[in-house]
Parts: sequence; C-alpha cells; structure tokens
Amino acid sequence: MADLAKGSKKLLNAWAFYDWANSVYPLVISSAIFPIFYESLFADRDHYITVFGMSLKNSALISFVTAAAFLVVAIISPLLSGIADYVGNKKSFMKFFCYLGALSCIGLNWFSLDNIYVGLLFYFLGLIGFWGSLVFYNSYLPDIAFNEQQDAVSAKGYSLGYIGSVILLVASLIMVLGAKDSEKIAAMRYSFIMVGIWWIIFSQYTYYFLPKGNKNTDRKVTKAVVLNGFKELKKVWRQLETNIPLKRYLFSFFVYSMAVQTVMLIATYFGSQEITWESPSQSQTGLIICILLIQIIAVVGAILTSKASAKYGNIPTLIAINCFWVLLCSAAYFIVTPIQFYIMAALVGFVMGGIQALSRSTYSKFLPETEDTASFFSFYDVTEKIGIVIGMCVYGAIDQITGSPRLAIVLLAVFFIIGVFLLNKVPKTNTLK
Repeated sequence: MADLAKGSKKLLNAWAFYDWANSVYPLVISSAIFPIFYESLFADRDHYITVFGMSLKNSALISFVTAAAFLVVAIISPLLSGIADYVGNKKSFMKFFCYLGALSCIGLNWFSLDNIYVGLLFYFLGLIGFWGSLVFYNSYLPDIAFNEQQDAVSAKGYSLGYIGSVILLVASLIMVLGAKDSEKIAAMRYSFIMVGIWWIIFSQYTYYFLPKGNKNTDRKVTKAVVLNGFKELKKVWRQLETNIPLKRYLFSFFVYSMAVQTVMLIATYFGSQEITWESPSQSQTGLIICILLIQIIAVVGAILTSKASAKYGNIPTLIAINCFWVLLCSAAYFIVTPIQFYIMAALVGFVMGGIQALSRSTYSKFLPETEDTASFFSFYDVTEKIGIVIGMCVYGAIDQITGSPRLAIVLLAVFFIIGVFLLNKVPKTNTLK
C-alpha cells in the first residue's frame, strides 16, 4: 500500500490509535492490577524476601527495579531519538519495543516468588518496552501531521488512550471481583495476558498505515548518528546558561516532578500496606476503585488547572498546586482507613492531571524562538526520568530502612516545598505572570 499523504485523516487516526493500544500498560500494569497482585504474593511473608543476597522489603525491591528501568530509559532515549531522526525504518524500531513490552506483560503471568528473578526481568523489560516504543511513536508526529494539526491529534491520542485503558481496567476489575478468593490471583494473571494481547492486536492498525520512516532508506547507523541525541542534549544544556527563566523553571520542575512521579508509581503499594482494609478482597477492590477515581478526576483537574492558569498565570498556579501537594503528603502520614484513602485518592487525582499538563505547557512557553523543539523536549523527558530514578531510590531506601513508606511520603513533601521556593525564583513574564 502506498504511503498516505501527510495530514490525511486516516493517517492521523492510525497514529493516535496507538495510544489506545499501549495505554493499558501504565494503567493496568504500573498503577493498578500488578501492584495489587505483587502485594498479594507477600500476604504470608511479612513483605520481605531474600533477593540479590539481601533481605529486602517487597515495595523497596520494586522501587529499586523501577528506578533501574527508568535509568536505562533515560540513557537509551537520546540514543533512540538520534536514530529515529535519521534511519529509514523507524517503524521497525517502534515494533521491536512494542512487542518487547507486550510480551513482557504476558510473561508476568508466570511471576512468582519462587521464580522472582525471571518475574522481575519481565517487569523491567515491560517498562523498557513501553517507554522505548514511545520514543519512536512521538517522533512520528511531525512526520504525519502539519504544525496546525499536531495539538489536536496529540490530544485525540491521549483521549483514546484514556478510554481504552479504563475499559480494560474495568474488565479486569469485573474479572477479579467475579472470581472466588482462591482464584483472584489467577484472575490478575489473566489480566496481564489481556494487556499484552490488547497491546499487540490494536497496534496493528497503527502499523498498517504508518509509513516506514523517512525516504532515505539507504542511510546507515554510524557512531555519529547514535551519539547525535546526546549532542543535542548538550546543546540544550549550553543554551540554558543564557536563558535564566528556562533554566530556573527546569530546575524547579526537576525537583517537584520527581515527587509527583514517585507518588504515581507507589500509590497502590502504599494503599495496600498502610491502609487497614477489612479483608484482602476489600483491599483489592478498593485499590482498583481508587485508581479509577484518580484517572477520572485527573481529567477534571487538568481542565480546571488550565482555566486557573489562564486567569492567574502559569507560575502562580504551579506554586499553588505544589503547596496543595505539600498538604497532601503531610496528611498521608496519618491516613489509615479506607474512606480516608478514597478521599486522598480523589484529591491526588485533582492535582495529578493538572500539574502534569501545566508543567509541560509552561515549559513550552519558556522555550526560545527555535525550530529545534524536539531537542528541548528530549531534554525535558530525560530530566523527568532522572527525577523518577532519584525519587524511587529515595522512597525505596526509606521504606527499606524504616519498614514503612510513611516517612518517605513525608519526605516527598520536602521536594514540593523546595519546588515552591524554586518556582518563586523564576523570573515573571507577561504570559506566565
């Protein structure tokens, strides 16, 4: 089939549909079902396991593995970006990481404490596959859409991803709730298989219509090409020296973002361990409902945050949101009942979507007049991922040393306080107030 013309509706829809395919991973695996499944395996083991020659708490272990995966992603993302911008078979790279992630999800079906190393490897590779495929997926956007189309098609992808992932999560919830207590673990394992199959099957529509890549199919990947991504990051770093507003904003983002992303990744583990549920069944059901609650309210929060930033300015709104995060993290130290956790989940959802959406749009407003926005956003993404590595390591270390994640949550409040201080140092402009 001949390549569709740039900007064609069918091509744009096919690109956006990949969000429908892959968004089930971050919701079902990273946030909801897998954390509950993982905690259930330790029901009779007091949360500890001997692995890598050490006795580690289970939530600390998964935090360290997650941090290691994001460190790998932070390192390889610039490499992949450089290749994606140059080589002619971009689709093949995207498929490789997609199938790596999807097959790793299916592999989680065999995750067990007796087979812990293989299970952790599948979890690790799932993260690599998901984030690696996004590098090439995102790089397609300027290839398939004109500038005036990009915001709309990107938003459409986000919407499709939200709808698709919630559909599969609800299906998983029904499957888990319908199973007998002795069969709930098996039902969760089936949900991992469903994620992998969903991801592979629905991605085929995207692959059918996406072009192979650029027209220069005879280009060879050389050392210079591989290192080009790092050269672009170095170029951005040098430009920060003369762009004080952007530099100060990026430092503030780095600090508070590591706390935001850590909360997203550990919320379910915290709820499973620290909340007094009446039964394992109530815990599993309640945690999934909380994740759905966060997802739904996050959309409302993002909309209201956008309205607030239009009225009061980006920086003042971000400062207010960070202050609210400080209160949430401080209050989290004291919550123990399911109803308290539900309320906390609703409040977290309200500011979760808002701070992510506003942070990215604020960054774009600080960018200098340039056509090389891809390099600046690559720098932004690497900054965010390194922040996740630090945040997860800090959380895991405190959880391991103290035996409880409550102090780690309080420490995250410190990151938000520092974020407020740094945001106050960002020079005000007419558009950002």
